[in-house]
Amino acid sequence: MTTFRNGIAALAACLALASASSAQADPIANNAENIRKLNIMLMVTSLRCRSGEHDFQADYQKFASAHLADLNRAGAQLRRDMERKLSAKGSKRALDRIGVSMANSYGQGHPWLSCAQLKAETQSLSQKRGAGELSRAADELLSIQPGTRWAG
Repeated sequence: MTTFRNGIAALAACLALASASSAQADPIANNAENIRKLNIMLMVTSLRCRSGEHDFQADYQKFASAHLADLNRAGAQLRRDMERKLSAKGSKRALDRIGVSMANSYGQGHPWLSCAQLKAETQSLSQKRGAGELSRAADELLSIQPGTRWAG
């Protein structure tokens, strides 16, 4: 009976390890906030750039359509994360603050990318697939300067 229990305990430990490993390997779950912020940043800057020669609103729409499932999953993950930390009402307020903060931050433009560069990045992202690509782009494009990670 002891051997059986030990076997069950070992199996449970392996399953827990596999579950933790797969959660760590999920770029959406691990970077949900930055992925949500990337979407907001691209939307806000596309609106800001719409009256110039580098209007990329159509490119933003292609990006959002191409990554809709991952963007929705990131939003849902972020909401669950906030609800675990705060109440349901508190998490809604926190999510609203994130959106407003991002809109205010990028309303005057991106800190190191011009409208032309944002357009090119958005076009490139609309062609790429995969959660890993989206997560890497979020970290890079939200950074305060090229080569750093977003700390907000």
